[in-house]
Amino acid sequence: MIHDPLLPAARRDVLLGAAALAPGIALAQAQAPAGGAAPASPPPSAAAAARAVEALRDPVLRISREVWANAELSLAEVRSHAIHIRELEAAGFRITSRGTSGVPTAFVAEWSRGTGGPVIGYLTEYDALPGLGNAAEPRQAPGPTGAAVGHGCGHNMLGAGCTGGAIALKRMMEEAGTAGTVRVYGCAAEEMEGAKVYMARENLFADLDAALAWHPAPFAGAALARLNATSKAKIAFRGRTAHAGFAPWEGRSALKGAELFGIGIQMMREHILPSARVHYVYEQAGVAPNVVPDYAQIWIVLRDLDRPKVDSLVEWVRQIAEGAATATQTRAEVDVFFGTYDLLPNEPLARHLYRHLTAVPIEWTAEEQDFARACQRAMNLPEAGMSPRHLPFLGEIAAGGSTDVGDVSYQVPVGVFAWPTLPLGVSLHTWAVTACGGMSIGDKASLNTARVLAAAGFDLMTDAALREAAKADFRTRRGDRPFISPIPASRRQPLGLPAFMVKTGDDEVAAAIHPPA
Repeated sequence: MIHDPLLPAARRDVLLGAAALAPGIALAQAQAPAGGAAPASPPPSAAAAARAVEALRDPVLRISREVWANAELSLAEVRSHAIHIRELEAAGFRITSRGTSGVPTAFVAEWSRGTGGPVIGYLTEYDALPGLGNAAEPRQAPGPTGAAVGHGCGHNMLGAGCTGGAIALKRMMEEAGTAGTVRVYGCAAEEMEGAKVYMARENLFADLDAALAWHPAPFAGAALARLNATSKAKIAFRGRTAHAGFAPWEGRSALKGAELFGIGIQMMREHILPSARVHYVYEQAGVAPNVVPDYAQIWIVLRDLDRPKVDSLVEWVRQIAEGAATATQTRAEVDVFFGTYDLLPNEPLARHLYRHLTAVPIEWTAEEQDFARACQRAMNLPEAGMSPRHLPFLGEIAAGGSTDVGDVSYQVPVGVFAWPTLPLGVSLHTWAVTACGGMSIGDKASLNTARVLAAAGFDLMTDAALREAAKADFRTRRGDRPFISPIPASRRQPLGLPAFMVKTGDDEVAAAIHPPA
């Protein structure tokens, strides 16, 4: 067992190791394995990547800072995706797709040198979260967009690191005369109805040799992290209105159907696997108590270790909805509108990324540590500051979070890692993450992760043995399981698209990509 005073603090929230690519992996459930041996020395590409990113310092920081200052919710990232496109085009990338796969704020950018050669993809995210707007201050305070929207999962940094890493890789390939293709996927709406799932349904990742990404965390590290598959559904109950006092017998309450459905879900919980997660909210439940409600709606999320397990949960939920409708003489409509696959780790890529990330020093100024401690103090947490060092490489970790990167990992090898962007003990999806992401702590994360991603990308371009090892591990872990998209074939665009972004024609570009005045 590794004895490290940092680990107890880590167990409070996210190792993310393997990049956790999903908010909130509780480290309390992740035990560091014995024998965290020091990693091998980094390949020569580490130094070249450091030089390339330093030369691109300004555009990388522009992305992070501008996306942070213009935080936008999932599926409405109009300015945010345009910022990435602007910097990619300025660097010589060609935008090969806009409004990709029915998601108006998704895109694909590409740069190639020579003919043939490997194809390496970067998974750029840029959506923010509701209620987490904050100034770049170590206290809860309204930010540039007020309290409505903020980067409480750090996607401003995540996107800057991925896009910056891709641009830096282009620079390295030009200097070395390396043939190959660098592709950047603008992955809108990771927090809600992730564009990666729609892209995967159209096999847009299938020709990659590998895909790379990272995620904000309280630590720098990598792991063989397994994240859950998911399904999201809207359960609507339709009844009949009546005067609740004068003639309630004439009505049939949709709310009662929804309430009975909720009771059925609680009865279900005792008999599902410990790995499963079921959580829901009532979105609509009537408008006035003196009117028997004729409509009620529940939004439910189901998670488990893999797609077959989630699919069995979905079928059980359908049965509960039908039973509740029968008992209340209402009608139930179940719309399973979205889902993701579980994340397949890739050991060769995770270990290779770990070699590179441990070559990047973790350095904090006294002012940055004071900032972190002030955030912890404001949140009634131990004032441990920012993590001062890398975690040992961690093995297999199963957690309750989810990510749309899972769908990518069932098509190609995916490598992910974590980098510190938030104070020890602080969880993702909090105001403190937004605050740190808007100051120098966030700047360092954007630049340092770009270095790791550029270096690892270059090695994949030039090392056939590394590519083959990653592909062999991918084939072993996936086995012969077919990839069948969890999105219904009839759904061509995300359910949550704002009205002004709904596609009206047959082209890829949304009818109105800019918000109305």
